[in-house]
Parts: sequence; C-alpha cells; structure tokens
Amino acid sequence: MQKSLVALALGGLAIGMTEFTMMGVLEDFAKDLNITIPQAGNFISMYALGVMVGAPTLIMATSKYSPKKVLMFFMVLFAIFNALFVIAPSYYTLLIARFLSGLPHGAFFGVGSVIASQLATKGKEAQAIAFMFMGLTVANLVGVPLGTWLGQAMSWRYTFAIIAALGLVTVLVVQLWVPNVKNSNKGSILDQLSFFKKWQAWMLIAMISIGTAGLFAWISYISPLVTEVAKLSKETVPVIMILIGLGMFVGNLIGGKVADSLSPNKATIISFAAMSICLVVVYFTSEIQIMAYIMSFITGLIAFTIGSPIQMMLINNARGSETLAAAAGQASFNIGNALGAYFGGIPIAMKLGFNSQLWVGVVMALIGALIAFAFLKLNPTKQKIKF
Repeated sequence: MQKSLVALALGGLAIGMTEFTMMGVLEDFAKDLNITIPQAGNFISMYALGVMVGAPTLIMATSKYSPKKVLMFFMVLFAIFNALFVIAPSYYTLLIARFLSGLPHGAFFGVGSVIASQLATKGKEAQAIAFMFMGLTVANLVGVPLGTWLGQAMSWRYTFAIIAALGLVTVLVVQLWVPNVKNSNKGSILDQLSFFKKWQAWMLIAMISIGTAGLFAWISYISPLVTEVAKLSKETVPVIMILIGLGMFVGNLIGGKVADSLSPNKATIISFAAMSICLVVVYFTSEIQIMAYIMSFITGLIAFTIGSPIQMMLINNARGSETLAAAAGQASFNIGNALGAYFGGIPIAMKLGFNSQLWVGVVMALIGALIAFAFLKLNPTKQKIKF
C-alpha cells in the first residue's frame, strides 16, 4: 500500500508544481510576455478552467477501464500538454496550452482518491487520501520554490519542462507500484451522473468552489503581496513559497487526522472558519516583514487542512459514483482557484492595493464554513462508504 500511495503522491507532486508554480513566477511571466499582473492571473484561471472541464469528462470517458491504466493515461496527457506549454510561442497559444494542461488534474485525483480509500485500513481512509495529497504539499515545499527560483534565474519555460518530465516518471512508477484495484464504477455513465441529481452534490460543489476561493485570493497574488506591500526583495519569494509549502505539508496531515477523529464535515467547518481568521490577520500584518514569513507558514497550514476532509465528504455521499464525485471535488477546488484569482484581481485592478484581495478571500472562506455548517445540519447521519 505504501508504495502505491508514494506513486500517487508523485503524481500529486507534478500536478502541484504545474498548478502553484505559476503563482511564484507571476511577475516574471508578466514581464516576459509584456502583460499586466492581472492579465497574467488569467493563466491561473485558464488552468482552473481546464480542471473543471477535464475532471468530469475524462472520468466519464474512462469509467469502464482499469483505474491503474486510467491513471497512467492521465499522466501521459499531463506530460504532453505541459510540454506544449513550454514551446507555445504567444500569449494566446500559451493560454490554450495552459487550459489543456489542467484537463488531467481533477481526473487524476478523482481516481487516485478512490484507489487510496480502497487500499486504506478501516477508519484511516482520510489519512490515506492525505498521503496522496502529500504530493501537492511537497510540491509547494520543494518543487514550487525550486521552480520559482529557476524561473527567476533562467526562464519559466525550463521549470515547466521539468514538470512535463515528472509526468513521465509518474507513469513509470504507477506501472510498477500501483496494483490493479477493482473498478468501483458499477453502473452506466447515466447511473454515475445520478449523483448530480442529489441536493448534497450541489451543496458540496458550492461549498468547495466558494470556500477554497479564499485560499486562491491569497496565494494567486502572493508574489506582489510580499514584494510590493511587505517590501521584501524579489529573491525572498522562493523562501516564502517554501514556508507556504511547509505549512501545507503539516496542514494536510493534520486535516486527515482531524477528519478521521471528528468527521470530515466538522473538520471542513473548522478549516474554512480558521482560514477566514488567518486572512484577516494577514491583511492587518501585511506591511510587517517578519509577519510575512510567519503568516505564510500558518496560512499555508490552515489552507491545506481542507484537502482530505472534502474528498471524504464527496466519497461518503456518492455511493456508486465515488470516482466521479471525487473528480468533481477537484473541479470544484479549481472553480475556487478561478474565482479567487479573478475576484481577487478586481480590487487590485481598481488600485486598492496588493493586499485588498485578502478581504475577498475572507468573505469566500466564511461562506464555505457556513455552507459546511448547513450541510451538517441537513445531513447529520451520513455513514462512510464501505468498499
């Protein structure tokens, strides 16, 4: 089981790098293409749009195939599309390639979450999913800072070439280490789509899409936040990304344990509420240089306590459609990515300052907490799925 989870985590590492490195090189990217920072933020939104489109469509298109083979196929697509992003020559071709590179993201985590749950011992499903998501946190701890440094020192294209290569390495380790687990998609595509007939599905999608936008309103503009507001040098951005990644690494593990100890729903409420408080603190301390370091770690930690609880909430409420539901969760997470980047960019474009987007994040995280609380009251006795 451990080797299998390591293989899944490696896929998460590659995916995490391609998603989050853009935040670290945003200023360099804008300068290279001669565009504004809010325009560069469109590449964050286009990736998120790719995840939203790719998660359900790729899951449905591959629902009858072996989960292991499906994972390998998704990572082949990932490698190809990131390679296209490396060689794309213009703003619009880069936007298209960025959209394509997001297509396999949610589908990979959707299938991977269900595989992790099947391999886990009883009562530790959320911790197994957290182990898979550890790849995302390691990406933010090591991969994104290195990618940011390489993008600043040489070119962001070298960074994304390495990411494409990591995708190919993931294909190999999935082939070697992931067993041929059973396909949990027992019904037809129409049967699986019945998940979206439930009010629970749409409430969870709204909760994830709005609540996680709080994270992205902050992290999408982390580079100008620390350089323009805290007045730190550009060279400190990789250090800030390391601290965020370290926080995410710790928070991901805490989130899995809290979800298994309390419940995924209660863990989600706590996480979103804590995120809103964190962003308020970040706003009022954003000009204090030492607090930029401290709050980068703390906010990263709080932000990633949410990963495994929301995946378990989806799986527990999607009998017979677990993979599609888990993928929908990743699509929703990236709706949050797009919403946070877009709405966070509005006050910046209005010249309200590079910390004004934090209030957008506060409101969205609070709404996520309120929806999670309402879900708990409306759906209090939902039992865990038995695989």
